[in-house]
Amino acid sequence: MKKLVLSMAVIASIAFTSCKDNEKNTSEETMTEEEIAMETTDVSTEATMPEQETIAEIAMGNEDFSTLVTAVKAAGLAETLNSEGPFTVFAPTNAAFDKLPEGTVSTLVEPANKEKLAGILKYHVVSGEYMAADVVKAINDNDGSFTIPTVQGGELTATLEGENVILTDAAGNKSTVIMTDVDASNGVIHAIDAVVMPKS
Repeated sequence: MKKLVLSMAVIASIAFTSCKDNEKNTSEETMTEEEIAMETTDVSTEATMPEQETIAEIAMGNEDFSTLVTAVKAAGLAETLNSEGPFTVFAPTNAAFDKLPEGTVSTLVEPANKEKLAGILKYHVVSGEYMAADVVKAINDNDGSFTIPTVQGGELTATLEGENVILTDAAGNKSTVIMTDVDASNGVIHAIDAVVMPKS
């Protein structure tokens, strides 16, 4: 009888241990599946996150900047606007280029005028990343007028007319910022409605 009781106790103990092992294994399997699911989610999130485009790539992908893109390529500046930066670009739209005297753009993109065209385009570029709020703050902090040094070497003057930022070039011509804060991997683009010109 004692042997029988002892045998039953041993069997119960083995069965109990076996159940615990099964629970442990099941728990480990569940955790492993959860970990795999989490890892898979992380990988798929990374895979679906598109890389941010450069200033040049954004301009190339926007029909409103097709004239600017043609000019940038003709001036040999595409590589610069693809570089690390950061830059702030006041980008003239196609309509802005259309305001120039007839034949101006076709003349500027000729190889003989490459240097002049590069100078005009660099006059629209500022070193550093300045969002619209930064520009407005700078204007307000400087009694309503802020001088912006450009990559070309000349300066633009930024002022406010109502809620609009106005850029005035070296000749006194004005351009209005019509779209702001197009964020790029190497800076930011603000679209303007007229081409600004440096001192000739």
